[in-house]
Amino acid sequence: MRSITGRLAVSAILLEVAGMANAAGFALIEQGGSGMGNAYAGAAAVAEDATTIFFNPAGMTYLPDSQLVFAAHAIKPSADFSNQDSRSGVGTPMTGGNGGDAGDWALVPNLYFAKAVNDAVRLGIGVNAPFGLKTEYNDNWVGRYHAIKSELTTININPSLAFKVNDKVSLGAGVSYQKAEAELTNAVDYGSSCVLLQIKSGRTPSQAGAICNSIGLQPQQDDGRAKIKGNDWSWGYNMGAIFQPALGTRIGLTYRSEIKQELEGHASFSSVPAAFATNPRIGPSLAYGKVTAEVKLPASASLSAFHQVNEEWDVMADLTWTEWSSFQELRVVRDSGPLSGQTLSAQPENWSNTIRASLGASYRYSDALKLRAGIAYDESPVSSSEDRTPRIPDNDRTWLSMGANYKFNANSSLDVGYTHIFIKDASLNDGAVGTPSGNLVGDYDSDVNMLSVQYTHNF
Repeated sequence: MRSITGRLAVSAILLEVAGMANAAGFALIEQGGSGMGNAYAGAAAVAEDATTIFFNPAGMTYLPDSQLVFAAHAIKPSADFSNQDSRSGVGTPMTGGNGGDAGDWALVPNLYFAKAVNDAVRLGIGVNAPFGLKTEYNDNWVGRYHAIKSELTTININPSLAFKVNDKVSLGAGVSYQKAEAELTNAVDYGSSCVLLQIKSGRTPSQAGAICNSIGLQPQQDDGRAKIKGNDWSWGYNMGAIFQPALGTRIGLTYRSEIKQELEGHASFSSVPAAFATNPRIGPSLAYGKVTAEVKLPASASLSAFHQVNEEWDVMADLTWTEWSSFQELRVVRDSGPLSGQTLSAQPENWSNTIRASLGASYRYSDALKLRAGIAYDESPVSSSEDRTPRIPDNDRTWLSMGANYKFNANSSLDVGYTHIFIKDASLNDGAVGTPSGNLVGDYDSDVNMLSVQYTHNF
């Protein structure tokens, strides 16, 4: 009985930090509006404005004495699921619809300020959101026992320092003080859980069904809701260098550290049947209480190049590596009550490291107007249908981007960028018959549209 009880608790409060993020996994690369038009190609070498504080702090040495940047990104991911014979915990066909569009509009802001101390030293600070967004399905969809709402938000405060060694070399570094906050919900199939507990006790499926029916519990008919919320603040760092072998040519190298978040929060359960709530083995697993979960937000490294071909054309390129292999398991632990210290789940994730490759070009149409374009290919850390979940229905992505910069005068300019992300169709085979959440099987058709606006002011 303890094994089935454990599975019930795990299926009820499984924590997966997730969302339909716009870089692979649950990362957000939208850290400035100017780079959007080039698909963020060359981001660690362009050093065009103060957004370089995020992409490569060494780039501050190429900026005016003081610069302020505001950016905002309107993001609309779409994720449509098609059921392919999903089954409940007791093996019956899963009821419900396909969940609707799991994506929703989100607004992601950025703020940066850079200031010259002297000819060689620059200080800066950035405020942004490196990870996040959410998925949310209809309450009665076929995958409700796996996920309904999954939301992650982050706030990253990133003071930075840059030093110009000479005309060819600049160095930079910063620290990150980052908050992560997660909220996750799913339905709990108390009917199937009851039947599985009875089978585990030695009864036949028909006997188990009769017993559970006699106390008013039937599979997929008597659902509750599980919810978990947690948050944490933690520290990381970033560093970078820019090499200028010739005027108009720059090579950038940058690294952002892993940040380990120890999320602390609460798990709560609604509509718990009296037969479960009063059972000394099951009741504590479904009681309101504190939980913790360790989440490692991955390290990344970028190699970028920027080259001014002539007075009209610039070209740029980027390779970014992300250490998603740090996200190998998700462990949820009770932090209060009679089960304090007990591991409720150690869910394997089996994510792999990824590469994002991008190419871009900019054309100066006039002194006031610059046009941008870019393309990128972004690998997914999830390679199999068994490792993919409805909280993170991720797959490989292709970016097509365009944008423009307009200078109002010598001190102020406006950037606008648009990107459409094509996401490869993804299959999913999550869970199994014989567990309370059942087996969710289907396919995803997904894409993302993004519009960015940025205002830059020099003073």
